Amino acid sequence: MGKCCGNSDVTIDPTDPCHPPQVSCGSKGGSASQAATCPLTWFERMIPNCLEYAKDAKAKGRRIVGIMCEYTPRELIMAAGAIPVCLCGGSAETIGPAEEHLPANLCPLIKSTYGYHVQKANPLLEMADMIVAETTCDGKKKMYELMAQTRPMHVLELPQKPDDADAMAHWVSELRKLKARLEQAFNVTITDETIRKAIGTMNRERSLRRRLAGLMKADHPPLTGRQLLQYKSSISGICADFAQYEKALEMYAAKPPATNSKVRVLMTGVPMAHGAERVLDLIESHGGLVVATDNCTGLKPILEDVDEAASDPIVAMAEKYFRLPCSVMTKNTRRFDVLRDMAREYKAQCVVDLIWQACLTYDVESFFVKQLAEKELGLPYLRIETDYSPSDSARIALRVEALFETVGQRACGQA
Repeated sequence: MGKCCGNSDVTIDPTDPCHPPQVSCGSKGGSASQAATCPLTWFERMIPNCLEYAKDAKAKGRRIVGIMCEYTPRELIMAAGAIPVCLCGGSAETIGPAEEHLPANLCPLIKSTYGYHVQKANPLLEMADMIVAETTCDGKKKMYELMAQTRPMHVLELPQKPDDADAMAHWVSELRKLKARLEQAFNVTITDETIRKAIGTMNRERSLRRRLAGLMKADHPPLTGRQLLQYKSSISGICADFAQYEKALEMYAAKPPATNSKVRVLMTGVPMAHGAERVLDLIESHGGLVVATDNCTGLKPILEDVDEAASDPIVAMAEKYFRLPCSVMTKNTRRFDVLRDMAREYKAQCVVDLIWQACLTYDVESFFVKQLAEKELGLPYLRIETDYSPSDSARIALRVEALFETVGQRACGQA
């Protein structure tokens, strides 16, 4: 995307559209001392940080509970005195071992997660005293049955028709059953007071992450989408993370505005687990800036808080989590409301819809996303179906560049 309006005499500086803006700190492999002073370096060390935190908690007698989906309320686990740890796999290396038990034509996130289980390669999973899963897609449900042969498992039955009158009542019942299971397994009593305290902690975390995400609404954001994606943790409620979120907000507030002509991308679709950020990297290394991500590793789980003052905190949690606009819901109209709002607030110039291979619900729903983007929002749309392998990176890069050329031609035509 080095030309404008087809005029070969007009050249854009290649250092602008092809390199993300940098902040004054943060580099892969940064030391622990660097992490103490730089928020980006701290979150680049997220996995070592989480391992250290979990080991220390385990040594003090606290329980570790693995979760597999954003529908699982971390607050309920925290109210039991336990540590909620996200265990979704983002590594291509664990897919091969998983395929010894699972079909090859299955979502890479499911296979990667299960591969860690088979190889016992994730220390956080090996520390887990319980896994809390949920009945979202069929592939996950059946994978959980295999995993449950050797690991304590509790499965939440997620209602998938959000407009049904009895759906919320069923979901509340499921959370009460999880509460009872945690109390029995860990010999604790979960009170409304402990739940509300955990709600306060999670609301603070969501608020800090929303404020960071809000920086991308600026005409010239002070960070990239890839950097924003790093500001999260596999373990919620870590006080040291909160301090780094605050430090990051101060750092970006003091940073001079970036000057760039990157294409503003609204990214939607499947979650990008830690280690599976390849497509986002391709977008931002070929002229794009991902200003908003409508997925479970982006804005989707932090859009709303839980009502701390509700008379029944379990009902309040159920209401917040059940509103997550996942493609497993039918009809999933809330997702399109969210996309409309994000496109406007973040001034998106195009929509990229990421689909993991064999993720059927998001794959089918891409039909509606394309309609929304092109016919209602008037934005160029690109659907990318891929897995964790880098074998199609060159092809994806070409398609991304073509998308950005379309954006550029439209902008020139409107000038």
